[in-house]
Formats: sequence, structure tokens, C-alpha cells
Amino acid sequence: MPVHPERALLVRALGRRVARAFGVRYQLPSMDVHTLLTSRSTVHDYDTSALPTGALERAFEAALAAPNHRMTEPWRFVIAGRNARERLVEISVGLKSKGAVPRPELVERTRKKMLRSAELVVVSQVLNADPETAREDYAAVACAIQNLCLSLWAEGVGSKWSTGGVTTTAETYALLGIDSSKEQIVGFVWVGIAAQGASKTKRRLQVHDVVRRVP
Repeated sequence: MPVHPERALLVRALGRRVARAFGVRYQLPSMDVHTLLTSRSTVHDYDTSALPTGALERAFEAALAAPNHRMTEPWRFVIAGRNARERLVEISVGLKSKGAVPRPELVERTRKKMLRSAELVVVSQVLNADPETAREDYAAVACAIQNLCLSLWAEGVGSKWSTGGVTTTAETYALLGIDSSKEQIVGFVWVGIAAQGASKTKRRLQVHDVVRRVP
């Protein structure tokens, strides 16, 4: 019997907290594929919990299984550690303050965004001189990110794919050891356990709004 999405979320939230309180390993309830797909949404707020053991590694395995028309395997991943994330705070604040003295609330908000989640994964795409291949490679990387996020969600772990100035600046490339002549950062993926009461991204369009049939 399919699990109702909201009930699945409640079971995950309560189950993990109860298991942590008693010091036992939390076993996730299973979700059918359709429920997994339709219940996942972007998580904006995280608590400080660690990820289930091996969850991130399994997510990378899922990412590598993404469809890839020309089998170029264009995806690359960097896990940013604490020191790198502290430096990303500085880079991001510098970009947003535009040379002015940064406001304390800007610094605090940026630190929370950069440091709160359990992990930060930087995803990049190997560049290709052929425009058609490059376009298809970007689509493949996007599929890999979706696979990564779905694998995490199957284990009760939230995620958020984010872009912005900090993902494009030369300082970030240098910090992460990414050669901009060979790879392009597609985005940051925040990974962690959703904070209690965390907001969810709401979908605006329904199936009938986007699907049409032609004879």
C-alpha cells in the first residue's frame, strides 16, 4: 500500500528522533517510487544532525546511474569541508556587500546557509567544445543531481540545489580546486536533515496545466 507523503514525512521525523534518544539505529520505512518522487521538495532549513551512515555515498552511486546520451559521464563532485565552507562564507558575504562593511545580519544569514547543513556538495560539469554535446551533458548533470537528491530523500535526508554568484566566482573555483577551463560549476547541493517545521517549496502548476495531447 502506498505511503501518504505527509505521513511518510512524519514517520521519518519522529522515527529518527526516537531512535537517537534510545541510541539505536533508525530503520527507514520504505516508500514506493511514485511517493518518493512526489513527496520530495527543496529543504531550506536544516538541523545539526549527522547523515545516516553511508547515505551520501549511496547518493553518489545513484547520481552516476543518471541517463547520459553520449556516455560522456560529465558530472564531477566536490564535498566541501568545514574550512572550505567557512571560506565560502567570506566569499559570499564579500560578493553581497559589494565592498561595503557587511551588515551583521548578512553575515549571520550567510553563515547559517553555508554551515548549517550536514554536507555541502559542489557539482560541476566537464566542458565540451561541441555545443550539442555540452547541452546534453548539462541535462545529464541535472539528472544526476535529481538522482542524488532522490536517493537522499529515500533515507529521510533533505537537499537543496542552489546557484548564485558564489558558484561562479573565480575565488570559489580556486578554493575548490576546480579548473574553470575544464569544468563549470552547475550548483551547490546542500544536504542534511530538515529542521522541525522547515518550509517546503510549493508547486504551482498541475498536470493539466503542462500536458496536452495532439492527435
